[in-house]
Amino acid sequence: MFRSILQTPTGFAKEVVMLEHVQIIEEYGQAKFAVIDFDEYLSIKALLSEPEKLEDYLDYLHMQAVKKVSSKRHTLAEVKQACDII
Repeated sequence: MFRSILQTPTGFAKEVVMLEHVQIIEEYGQAKFAVIDFDEYLSIKALLSEPEKLEDYLDYLHMQAVKKVSSKRHTLAEVKQACDII
């Protein structure tokens, strides 16, 4: 599954799930091709062709991975103290 955060015309972020429906074509028992919805292809192409969008997406993936490891949230004061900013 492939997720992307897109900005809507109203300025709100919207999460888009891509690659939910993929058809795998095999040859001699090995996966050879993946067929995806054309709109999903266009979304992925746009994401990969713009470095800023790709960077944002990779940041999003990192945040999701961190959330899976720890669900604890920190206050601004805790972060400042941990970084010796106070």
